[in-house]
Amino acid sequence: MKPLGPIPPGFTALDGELAIDGIKASELAERAGSTPLFVYSSARIRQRVADLRKAMPQGLALHYAVKANPFPGVIQLMNGLVDGFDIASGGELALVRQAGVDPALVSFAGPGKRDAELEVAISAGVTLNLESENEAERALTIAARLGKTPKLAIRVNPDFDLKGSGMKMGGGAKPFGIDAERVGPLARRIIAAGAEWRGFHIFAGSQALDAEAIADTQAQTLELAARLADESGAPLPHCNLGGGFGIPYFPGDEPLDIALLGNRLGEALANLPDALTGTRFCIELGRYLVGESGVYLTRIVDRKVSHGDVFLVCDGGLHHQLAASGNFGTVVRRNYPVAIASRFDAEATEEASVVGCLCTPLDRLADKALFPRAEVGDLVAIFCAGAYGASASPASFLGQGPAAEILI
Repeated sequence: MKPLGPIPPGFTALDGELAIDGIKASELAERAGSTPLFVYSSARIRQRVADLRKAMPQGLALHYAVKANPFPGVIQLMNGLVDGFDIASGGELALVRQAGVDPALVSFAGPGKRDAELEVAISAGVTLNLESENEAERALTIAARLGKTPKLAIRVNPDFDLKGSGMKMGGGAKPFGIDAERVGPLARRIIAAGAEWRGFHIFAGSQALDAEAIADTQAQTLELAARLADESGAPLPHCNLGGGFGIPYFPGDEPLDIALLGNRLGEALANLPDALTGTRFCIELGRYLVGESGVYLTRIVDRKVSHGDVFLVCDGGLHHQLAASGNFGTVVRRNYPVAIASRFDAEATEEASVVGCLCTPLDRLADKALFPRAEVGDLVAIFCAGAYGASASPASFLGQGPAAEILI
């Protein structure tokens, strides 16, 4: 038997079923009209933002990384909760504009920006986080043709990474950002060209649960920003400190200590070097804001036994929850938090595997875990499904198509 990941706190049973914000899973499935579906809780998102604001230093801006969950309802909700939005494509720019987000609050990172994307972003007044000298020259050329003053920042590839992070975004050779030793000359070039200088974006890693490690990285980031500001020869208006705040997915994971992290960052911001006087700071978070707000509900369509092993075959699968299947950057497959939603408060008595409807052995959502005995028609809940689920999974694989999504 293999353990399951920890279910986020606050989920309860109603008439024996999983309830999300007081609504039973079966009622949510009926409301959506079909399964599988993603359910996102606006109450949990609001509470997460409020808790984070309380823990972080006053004056620190909070940006939402749209790639974590670009569902229009979530973006619209965030538009009243956060201070800015970070996007990674022209498609995400279109989504935030459709949601009514002011382009002046948007920054655009990501390697390989196409000329057409740069043109739309510059025309709209979006800040570009430049990933190379070539991208900088293309942006300046496009802006000159449009008769616009571009808002330009530099994404820095720092010479350190975030220890214990699930995905390292800095340190060593990377396709992301500009190596730290080349930032000063490029910044001077941008400023001399007459662009609106917007500062630095420094992102070292993601999905970390060690508050001390994140705080140490933030301290290194501030030191690097001060040095690069001196080399740039101009005041640094803004610095995006990145994110990296993780959430518990797997057995043994513990929640991030945001109180400790906030205290450490507050001390650092209270003792800034002269080069950062007047600089405005933000953190950029996606998964941490929305990950635990989401539940993926899928229905058991078959129950079968093979060589003594029980398989609960569902109408969903890795085409909607690639990460839960262990096929999204996980080296060793471990179980996500999973429950039989229809029997949420029942005693776990049977070892079973939850598998999807795809014709591949990779389509396994829970491997040999202990559950209440489940039958055809029961609903299964995959937790921590609010980030990198619907939009980060191969929904069209085998012609299955996307899952429904609802915000409650």
